[in-house]
Amino acid sequence: MSRSSEARSPLHMPPGTRVVVATGNPHKVDEIRAALAFTGWEFVAAGELGAWPEPDETGTTFIENARIKAEAAHALFGLPALADDSGLEVDALDGEPGVYSSRYAGPCATDEENNRRLLLALGDTPGARREARFRSVIVLLAADGTEVVAEGACEGRIGTEPRGGAGFGYDPLFRPDAVPGRTMAELSMDEKNAISHRGAALRALAALLGHAKEH
Repeated sequence: MSRSSEARSPLHMPPGTRVVVATGNPHKVDEIRAALAFTGWEFVAAGELGAWPEPDETGTTFIENARIKAEAAHALFGLPALADDSGLEVDALDGEPGVYSSRYAGPCATDEENNRRLLLALGDTPGARREARFRSVIVLLAADGTEVVAEGACEGRIGTEPRGGAGFGYDPLFRPDAVPGRTMAELSMDEKNAISHRGAALRALAALLGHAKEH
């Protein structure tokens, strides 16, 4: 089941706000634009505004890394900035890969390499002990630097082999509790957004900003 938590410093930004999304991942930008379709708001990927030297994610928690990215984009472009940090936590691995999810198999690891590393780490761990969750933390900085934080999670378990051709990251291995029998990579974008960790965090952020998604 997905869940979300309250932000720490609610704020309101007027229509016409342009927000830079501090990521080089186009999948994240697409999900953010779809979930935060507010009248008059424009979400622009950092790379669309100019050179975007992504900062080193030196934090030990998702919120620390999200804040590092949001603050870097805010300082570089002088615009409100939004950043997400997310990852997979596997109970049998004491929460790994966690904040190292995107580089679990090495600094330049591909999704396939990270998935193989995860399966190797779990070995023959039985299905009942393969519980895991995707977790997402979003930091939004207003033009004046005021911060809002929203969180979301999606519970599930890790399969024994990849399935499905959609999504990215660990989606082919993650079987969400909310959709029994399928991996995240076997869901449509709408199905995924309805249950995903990032979808939950984005809905929490929208509510905290006093907006409803436009249809």
